[in-house]
Amino acid sequence: MIIRLANLDDVSKIMLLVKKVIPLMHAIGNFQWDTDYPNPEVFNADIAVGQLWVAEIDGQVAGVSAITTDQDPEYADAGWDIGEEAIVTHRLAVDPDCQGKGIARALMEQAEIVAKDRGIKILRVDTNSENLATKALFPKLGYTFSGEIGLAKRPNLRFFCYEKLL
Repeated sequence: MIIRLANLDDVSKIMLLVKKVIPLMHAIGNFQWDTDYPNPEVFNADIAVGQLWVAEIDGQVAGVSAITTDQDPEYADAGWDIGEEAIVTHRLAVDPDCQGKGIARALMEQAEIVAKDRGIKILRVDTNSENLATKALFPKLGYTFSGEIGLAKRPNLRFFCYEKLL
């Protein structure tokens, strides 16, 4: 497995991955993503600022995540000081055909590498309250549950916030 920065040629592959993931998310009651989000424009914007990473296996995009410093204002509702610089993982997804290979873990570990390289001591992530896989994964990686929030951009959904201090 190779973890690398994404490029514009990856966007069509990432969108195929997203289209495979969304029905599975919806089947378990997780409506965080839909046909409007995430979209190619979001991924192109991530690439433009060098914050989109892919996991590649045998030349295929098997996972994706945006490793950013973008914190939603609602994060304050989890008790976080959003004025503190933090590395925040967004848009984490793994191709359903590649699950169980440690891809999500590797992408989360890349967030930690980015944080260390930038001298940032706080890692944050949120996930839909119905996402059983990430709710199990984040504590295994040393993240602690910080609280439950709503997001204006995703009304009627609840999100669990997790934080790790380096």
